[in-house]
Parts: sequence; C-alpha cells; structure tokens
Amino acid sequence: MAAHDCATSGDGRGDARVGGGPRGLQQRCEGGSDQAGLGLLFHNGQGVPQNYAETVKWSRKAADQGDDSAQLFLGLLYVDGSKGVPQGYVQAHMWLNLSAAQGNADAVKVRDALAHSMTPTQIGQAQALAAAWKPTTGQ
Repeated sequence: MAAHDCATSGDGRGDARVGGGPRGLQQRCEGGSDQAGLGLLFHNGQGVPQNYAETVKWSRKAADQGDDSAQLFLGLLYVDGSKGVPQGYVQAHMWLNLSAAQGNADAVKVRDALAHSMTPTQIGQAQALAAAWKPTTGQ
C-alpha cells in the first residue's frame, strides 16, 4: 500500500472516517511510508482529530524503518521543539543526518543550517547516534 493509499480512505479525500474510522485507518497503515502518511494525517488533523502524540508515534515508526521523509519530519519537529517532542538539536541532527544519508536534499539543507547553532560536541554526539542507528522492521 502506498502512502497515498494509506493517507486516503479509498475515496481520495483523505477522510479517515470512511472505511473504519481512525482505527481502521491505523490498521491499514502498518508499514513504512504508510505510517509516515498516518503521522501527517494526525499532525494536520486531516480526517482524524489533530493529535501530536499520534503524529510522533507514527512518524517515529516510519523513521525507525528508514523512511527518509519521516526522518526529515522528525528532525524538523526536534529543531522546533514543539508538537509532541522537546527541542533537541542532537536528536534533530541525528534524524536529519539519517535522512540526508539517503539523498534527501531538504534534510541536507536543514541539517547544515542547524549545525551552525550547535557545538562541536553536540554535532559529534548526533553523528555517533546516527552511526549507531539501525533500522527496525515493521510494527
């Protein structure tokens, strides 16, 4: 199932109330980019109640599986320190670095700009976290 298939409910409108409601939507979105799409639905309140805890939960699942868009999104959340996560430049840099390593040009730009606000120690910590990171399988 593509992310678009998950993010829409079959009618193309992105309305999670169709076809089983939020629970049915969650059951259809159990893998990779589908989870990232579900995270965005919760972030935007599109067809489901806006819920930043659910945003982080589903985006993290996708990021943990190596989805570069979800990694970029989590990095952005940590840069701002809002909407479900505390501000944390080390965590932000780690997620952005993982996304950038997969060729995500936006992640490269944000990571490099963020690095100007970090100490060399923080950058080293983020790089060590990224080097130690291993993708998980679906859940």
